[in-house]
Amino acid sequence: MTRGGKATSFDIAELAGVSQPTVSRALRGDSTVSEATRLRVRAVAQQLHYTVDKNASALRRGRSNTLALLFFEDPLPNRSLINPFFLAMLGSMLRTCAERGYDLLTSFQRMDSDWQAEWEDSRKADGLILLGHGDFEQYRERLDGLVRRGTHFVRWGSPDAAADGITVGCDNLAGGRAAGERLLALGRRRLVFLGEASDSYPEFRDRDAGLRQAIAAAPGGAIVARADAISTEEAGETAAQRLLASGVAFDGLFAASDLIALGALRALAAAGLRVPDDVAVIGFDDIPAASSSSPPLTTVAQDYARAGEVLVETLIALLDAQPTADVLLPPRLVLRGTA
Repeated sequence: MTRGGKATSFDIAELAGVSQPTVSRALRGDSTVSEATRLRVRAVAQQLHYTVDKNASALRRGRSNTLALLFFEDPLPNRSLINPFFLAMLGSMLRTCAERGYDLLTSFQRMDSDWQAEWEDSRKADGLILLGHGDFEQYRERLDGLVRRGTHFVRWGSPDAAADGITVGCDNLAGGRAAGERLLALGRRRLVFLGEASDSYPEFRDRDAGLRQAIAAAPGGAIVARADAISTEEAGETAAQRLLASGVAFDGLFAASDLIALGALRALAAAGLRVPDDVAVIGFDDIPAASSSSPPLTTVAQDYARAGEVLVETLIALLDAQPTADVLLPPRLVLRGTA
């Protein structure tokens, strides 16, 4: 041990039986080091009361050891609101960053600002995690700009062949299919979809496509109507009211998000319709409010804890020049009281 009693990475290397560079990689959580070696190195480091000097380490590697999480506002009247699904990811992102020796900056961005240039020029962070996008057609142009600048970034959403960069997302097609199969299994044959299923909202588009796949595989069912809605309770309530006013008869409703579904439940109750007896309802996301609605909402759950971990791990892999690829996480149908 060095004079003065302070342990060094060389001391850890000697006791752990590995090289000093391996100690550095293990303490960074580098995936090129085996799990067994990482655990052994960390145990020795803890035994020696060793702590990593993050500033010195960052200087040596030419990094800030900071990642930036950028939230993009949805087109809502209350511009301070953030999609609750994104907020649910935050805890796992912070934990994963801490485990890997990174700090996490968070920032709320407007899509109409020149955010990509501002973050690249500021050098506040080594890489970006992007959540939310509003109209994806406009967002894609900004992604192209990040790629041209050589910015390291990952985004949450649906993979898009026309957009460069790494995407982590839920398998929305499989989720929509699971929702459709559940409604059909309940004997519902006249189905409606609430949500804007267009290229501007690719996640909603893929969920609608999954619903159509389920119907195609089970003759007798049909989508009798669609109503556009952004992901708010107010939009869901308004869309359901429009459907009811149109006179279209339906016995199953798949909403592109839980927020839309919660609004639709209000409209159905106000119209005197019973859920699930008259209309079965399924949402998407499994936000905390889904389990406390009346009746509790059946929904397609996205794994927000795993999503946060994978976003951070994928970005760090990009920074370390390791192979990366788009990741699709499997959804899970959560059965409650509405379907």
